[in-house]
Amino acid sequence: MPRIVRNPHAAQAPPDGLVSLAEILAARDRIAGVAVCTPLVRAEFPGVGAIALKAESLQPIGSFKLRGAYNKAGSLPADLLARGLITYSSGNHAQGVAYAARALGTKAVIVMPSNAPAIKRRATEALGATIVTVGPGSQERRQRAEELAAAEGYTILPPYDDPAIIAGQGTCGLEILEQFPDVEVVLAPVGGGGLISGVATAIKRQRPDVMVWGVEPELAADATESLAAGSIVTYTAEQTARTMADGLRTQHVGERNFAHISAFVDGMVTVTEAEIAAAVRAIAQHARLVAEPSGAVACAAALFHEAAISASGRRVCAIVSGGNAEPEILGHILSTRHD
Repeated sequence: MPRIVRNPHAAQAPPDGLVSLAEILAARDRIAGVAVCTPLVRAEFPGVGAIALKAESLQPIGSFKLRGAYNKAGSLPADLLARGLITYSSGNHAQGVAYAARALGTKAVIVMPSNAPAIKRRATEALGATIVTVGPGSQERRQRAEELAAAEGYTILPPYDDPAIIAGQGTCGLEILEQFPDVEVVLAPVGGGGLISGVATAIKRQRPDVMVWGVEPELAADATESLAAGSIVTYTAEQTARTMADGLRTQHVGERNFAHISAFVDGMVTVTEAEIAAAVRAIAQHARLVAEPSGAVACAAALFHEAAISASGRRVCAIVSGGNAEPEILGHILSTRHD
């Protein structure tokens, strides 16, 4: 059974200090010509009906992460940019920072966990970044990045807990409203919280009537527990490593992200590993899109828990956040029979 946590505070006036609509609109102008306005692919799913998929897997790096990374990097003063950029990431944000650094003519250093997917590591290296490997814990890679930044003068581009990152990811929400003006429910995956906080902010500041739900694997449901508890809950690296959705293995959401989630997100729902795999297959079969497991969790919620999240019979958009799947893992998922 999914865990469902509704947010009773989502309809209230948001507190001060959160990312503004003006910041998200400025981010859209800044990233124009680098990140693309991805298509909204409408597909019919047997037994469920039509779901609109926001295909962030079709970004130049294969995920939404380019939006926030380039917005942050592109907003830096020239002297800080020239010193080089550093981040800590399991893969998709790493590629976003590497792509942004190459576009802006500066150096990128990426601290990656030892269990990062090989396809993401290779893609990051191909963009010219220097890779530093540490253990699997998200706190460990953050600590190493901070040490290197202090020693070498690099500028840190956090993967999610930063206003410019949130504003950049929020541009995805702007596009959803423009492409699907009568949308009623928007579903987004949650790892560190950058995408959901940006998208929810962009949507709710314009259309408070649109429901925004976050989706997590049940094996890495720290954000769901955090919303239920009213404060940030941390998982261990061993706990989050259990899910196939490697992009959602962050041990806890960021402080700024949790503030935005608390203010704007209507609720959180969890999905099983079997449901994630089934969503990967369904997206490939019915939408002709490649989704990595992390990128399929939002669609999994729409396919298997539409009633629980008040999506039945409504106009639904699920964000396919990335398509950087390991070929072997993708092949196994697609070839496994779904009963």
